Amino acid sequence: MHNGHPLPHDVVIAGAGPVGLLLACELRLAELSVLVLEQAAEARSPLKRLPFGMRGLSAPTIEAFYRRGMLDDIAPPQRAKVDADSNASNEAHRMQQPRRPAGHFAGIQFYHDKIDSSAWPFRLPGPASTSMAVDMESLESALAARATAMGVEIRRGLAVEALEQSNDGVTIRASGEIFDGRWLVGCDGGRSAVRKAGGFAFVGTDPEFTGYSVEVAIADPERLRAGRHYTPTGMYTYARPGTIAMVEFDGGAFHRTQEITLEHVEAVLRHVSGTDVTLTALRLATTWTDRACQATAYRSGRVLLAGDAAHIHSPLGGQGLNLGLGDAMNLGWKLAATIRGDAPADLLDSYFNERHPVGAQILDWSRAQVALMRPSRSSRALEAIIRDLIETPDGTTYFAERVWGVSLRYDLGDSHPLVGRSAPDFELACGSRLGEWLRNGRGLLLDFDACASLQAVAVRWSKRITYVASDARDRLGLRAVLVRPDGFVAWATNAAADLEDAAQAMARWFGEADAAHERA
Repeated sequence: MHNGHPLPHDVVIAGAGPVGLLLACELRLAELSVLVLEQAAEARSPLKRLPFGMRGLSAPTIEAFYRRGMLDDIAPPQRAKVDADSNASNEAHRMQQPRRPAGHFAGIQFYHDKIDSSAWPFRLPGPASTSMAVDMESLESALAARATAMGVEIRRGLAVEALEQSNDGVTIRASGEIFDGRWLVGCDGGRSAVRKAGGFAFVGTDPEFTGYSVEVAIADPERLRAGRHYTPTGMYTYARPGTIAMVEFDGGAFHRTQEITLEHVEAVLRHVSGTDVTLTALRLATTWTDRACQATAYRSGRVLLAGDAAHIHSPLGGQGLNLGLGDAMNLGWKLAATIRGDAPADLLDSYFNERHPVGAQILDWSRAQVALMRPSRSSRALEAIIRDLIETPDGTTYFAERVWGVSLRYDLGDSHPLVGRSAPDFELACGSRLGEWLRNGRGLLLDFDACASLQAVAVRWSKRITYVASDARDRLGLRAVLVRPDGFVAWATNAAADLEDAAQAMARWFGEADAAHERA
């Protein structure tokens, strides 16, 4: 009830980008009513298409889509095969490189042939790869279609203007209309209206540069060298015939302060590249900066933040999308359990406790890249050292696991090396894979030894946890593993299952055992 009236929506989400849409899908798995408000009247935008709309998906993101049965929607099998077999090779050809690139750090490339995947003992081969490229338009379209099919209501052309909280809900004013929900989640980008209206502190570092992504026509393209180049005045990347990304260390002075004109882009390009190249047409242009800020809290009462609303940084390395989608996966099941009333008291607090450190680490990763890009002798000296390190197997593996998200681990207070990590996709003797058991958004207790006592414990949480007893092709020395709905391991054992430990882990993440089973 809200002011004596039933609330029409369990959750209102501001923002119909990938983060808001994935969160909406997660909440619908729990059969909650969800309304998504989006400021933009149209979903389509030239900046969401190739070449500027290209984004790399990290391992946790790909696993999330796979575990929810969405991977074929995001990247159909034929396209996924192209991504796996030829996308990186095409990139290598485009950048005139004979090796297959695996990613970069501040423009310093690392390659697949140096990665030692044996350093990742808890990753098993399966349908979810470590990296994949998609365009934003296709990604948003697939997520919107899934959300709509699941019963999410999406309203466009509605910009959040104000909000007011009560003890049992939130009233939102958007473009003059009034909406009520039990909870509000701001997924409305770096200039989040929800963050501002909710009074969240947003702190960090000011920008050092203005970045430009432009599509142009060039009168004399031979004057520019293809590929990435550091210069005494900045850095630029050029891909023929006319795609250019460049940064000018002006303190972010030009970003969103005036119109982007052909004459201005030409002047910046000449300054950064050190050439007198001539541009004849400006087809598409956008600016960005390296401003890096993060909300000091992700929750204020019944208002939460996720994605760019909670943290912003430069797009270097393409980490922002994956960071936001990780927020959505982490928050969705926790908020749903809280609304259902079966969550442990501190479950929703764990959203901030787990995701804020991940966001802070990504912001520092971005800042470190900016430090290497500065047009100074000290940065060039540091660049030379990083180039040497990144070319070693250990160095390449380190950068790959950071860029691909393979190293992600939440501190869940358990010494077992698998706890807090993404669950391996075990190939089970029963003919299924672990990831397939997570499609319903429930937790999973996987019992490799089919222990009757462990099954009895699982029955007490059977409304929230799926119990599966099956051996696996490679069980990695484990006897049992408890997986949260977001696919991260909550408990694992290599010995005969300690039933008290298992029960405590289930209570910690899934609340008290079902009373009917307790009485039985």
